[in-house]
Amino acid sequence: MNLRGRRNREPEVNLTPLIDVVFLMLIFFMVSTTFQHDADLSIQLPEAGVEAGPREAATMQLSISAEGEYALDGRILADNRRDTIVRALTQAREENPERQLIVRADARTPHQNVVRAMEAAGLASISRLSFATLQSEETD
Repeated sequence: MNLRGRRNREPEVNLTPLIDVVFLMLIFFMVSTTFQHDADLSIQLPEAGVEAGPREAATMQLSISAEGEYALDGRILADNRRDTIVRALTQAREENPERQLIVRADARTPHQNVVRAMEAAGLASISRLSFATLQSEETD
């Protein structure tokens, strides 16, 4: 009679310890993970032989990668359409109208992407525009 009672009983699986372990692992990974996301684009600036003038404190930087991605002050824009760039530049200009725009285009960036940035700056009513370059080591 004792064996029959054991055979009819369903085996039980207690999930409580498994859930506890999973939650502890989740907490461990959340605490130990760093959430640093670098939004900067990888850019190689072109070289120029002219020395840079004095740098002003109030600037905004529009970076253009070799692949045609745009980033404004380190934030990558959703796409590379002119309207998106104009909207981002207009918002940044409204925060501080005196800010100068510095275009940081990769040396391998297609000319069309730089022209699109200049056109967007004009449409956003930004009149102070300059380009970031590296100083050339060649001397004449």
